[in-house]
Amino acid sequence: GTTLFDHIAEKSISLVRKFNQQDISNIAWAFAKAEVSHPPLFEQVADHIVALDHLGTFKPQELSNTVWAFAKMEVPHPSLFEKVADHIVALDHLGAFNPQDLANTVWAFAKMEVSHPPLFEKVANHIVALE
Repeated sequence: GTTLFDHIAEKSISLVRKFNQQDISNIAWAFAKAEVSHPPLFEQVADHIVALDHLGTFKPQELSNTVWAFAKMEVPHPSLFEKVADHIVALDHLGAFNPQDLANTVWAFAKMEVSHPPLFEKVANHIVALE
């Protein structure tokens, strides 16, 4: 590739394992926001996240921006979506998620037609409980 994004993607693929949670989220978000498709980069990002022992160090915005980016670019990765959903469902509460985090997350699952009823139920119950 010859564009700046191609160069960034090619360098990033080999470095994803060294990225922190914000780096991972930011690179996926930036490519999606710029509407630049790079399937090998997205595959590497998703595979890295899926291989992690847990997602407890990810902030809500990092999780939501990551699944938003995959949905925006229409990159299917069922294991990534399942891992994120299972993590969110296992949380004691969604108090750390702001409305934008919740909206981006459920939009991503709907856009990619990923069915995860416990996730939608958890988000719905959280919203209903807000005052």
